[in-house]
Amino acid sequence: MTSKVLLKKTITTPVRKNVALVAHDNMKPELIEWAEKHKEKLIKHNLMATGTTGNLMQKQLKVPVQPLISGPLGGDQQLGGMIAEGKVDVLIFFWDPFEPMPHDPDIKALLRVAAVWNIPIACSVSSANFLISSPLFDSEFERRIPDYDQYLKERL
Repeated sequence: MTSKVLLKKTITTPVRKNVALVAHDNMKPELIEWAEKHKEKLIKHNLMATGTTGNLMQKQLKVPVQPLISGPLGGDQQLGGMIAEGKVDVLIFFWDPFEPMPHDPDIKALLRVAAVWNIPIACSVSSANFLISSPLFDSEFERRIPDYDQYLKERL
């Protein structure tokens, strides 16, 4: 079986990024603690979060957080759609590796769409620390993404 190579284009991710923050129930305290530690860097960006995580973030950090639907009600899918639409620049997703299997398809789908659209992803405190400490977190950077318009032209 052969697969067609998807054409890519380069876009510039802005200085002020749209940062999505997501955490499974057991990981919410860890994400909140991490966000409090990095609050000064995070508030320079547009923050969004699914359901309970967003409410907790807003309450604890006292900063605006765009609320999304709760994960179990479709928040992961909503976020995946936003990534595909170019409305998310960074994903910080503290998922619980010990969570039972039913979450696996949601995790895989969200990580897959983030990888397809080539956005930075952090899934743990260590990777989030690396990501937020990068000079690219607070500056423009170029990334390659699928050229969907060109793809459609070739398909028709």
